[in-house]
Order: sequence, then structure tokens, then C-alpha cells
Amino acid sequence: MIDDLYSERVLALAANMPRAGRLAAPDASSEKVAKLCGSRIVVDVIVREGRVVDFAQDVQACALGQAAAAVLGANVIGAAPAEIAAARDALRTMLKQGAPPPEGRFADLRALALVRDYPARHASTLLAFEAAAEAALAAEGQAAA
Repeated sequence: MIDDLYSERVLALAANMPRAGRLAAPDASSEKVAKLCGSRIVVDVIVREGRVVDFAQDVQACALGQAAAAVLGANVIGAAPAEIAAARDALRTMLKQGAPPPEGRFADLRALALVRDYPARHASTLLAFEAAAEAALAAEGQAAA
């Protein structure tokens, strides 16, 4: 039942959005939109020595997208861009193939495991990690250049 998606844990995550807003001078930014529902997330990152040192996100999404963004915002500082990309891939595999939830710093994404049964909700749930991975990898590439 769809009400199971909106557990107390998911709603608590959605209500607490760490690192909300925008950075004044990010190394890179990325915007992602879920076409089906119109959820939108813009992230800004600063990467130094291969790690995210500052991060902000402007989240206009459903509770599921907000919950995923909250997990990201609470744990992204200190993450390597490749680690964020791996979490994005693990989240996608969890949703689309029923794989186990991501481990490590983004393990709280397990709260979204039931989303796998609602394919129309996958895109909004993935937005934050898709945007963050894209921005962090771009920032890392700029630093290497």
C-alpha cells in the first residue's frame, strides 16, 4: 500500500533538510528534474583534495525526494565524488532491481527500500544523488585540470 512508503522515518527525514540553500561560489552545480512529477533539485558542491568540503541543495520535491536529499545532505561532507556516484548506483539498483540498500555513510537510504514497488516514484527518489554525483564528479574534474 502506498501509505507504507511514507513511514515515520521517511517523513522525519523529509522534515529535516540539511544543507538547504545554495552556495555563493560552488566549484560545480547540477540541476535535475523528474519529468513525471516535476520534482526539482539543484545542488552546489566544493571539492578539495578529492573530497566534498561544502555542499548545498535547493530541493523542491515530494517527501521521497526530500528524504533522499536529507540523507545526502547529512552525510555528503567528506565523501569522495566516486563514493557519491557509487551510492547513486546502489540506490538505483535497490529501487529498480530490489538489491540491498547502499552501505556506509549513505546507509540511511534503506528507509526508502519500499519505493522499489512504485516505479513512478523512482525518478524523484534518485534526483538528489544524480545531481550530487554529477556536480561532484565535474568539480573533481575541474580540480584535476
